[in-house]
Amino acid sequence: MMRIKPLLFILVLLLTGAQAHAQAQRLPTTTLRAGMHQIQAQLAIEPEQRAIGLMHRRDMPQHEGMLFVFESRETQCFWMKNTLLPLTIAFLADDGRIASLADMQPLDETSHCSKEPVRYALEMNLGWFAKRGLKPGMKLQGKPFGN
Repeated sequence: MMRIKPLLFILVLLLTGAQAHAQAQRLPTTTLRAGMHQIQAQLAIEPEQRAIGLMHRRDMPQHEGMLFVFESRETQCFWMKNTLLPLTIAFLADDGRIASLADMQPLDETSHCSKEPVRYALEMNLGWFAKRGLKPGMKLQGKPFGN
């Protein structure tokens, strides 16, 4: 029988625990609309929730995403450290207008920043917005945007 060295065993436990924590993150949801398309968006409101985001997840249903909610309008930047899914991020104005979009590749630590100060960012599976013809200037609707 092969014996795992204690330090290696502890490292494996820590990594598994971090992954389980990220996957087990239970967040409130809200329904957003983009024209005739509905989105079930998990709400990442607290700093810890935003820091974990979609890290370590291996899949996400096509109609689901994560809406990051910030305290104030600022230039928001995202990277894909520990994120296994290819994503498109929409940076959203207070009224739900798409300010800018960025495609992000798994595990890439390049910063993707909004082109203007925003309070919201919505991550969806890569290409979700393009497949539905959604571009900057178009609006999403839902409770966070007051419509």
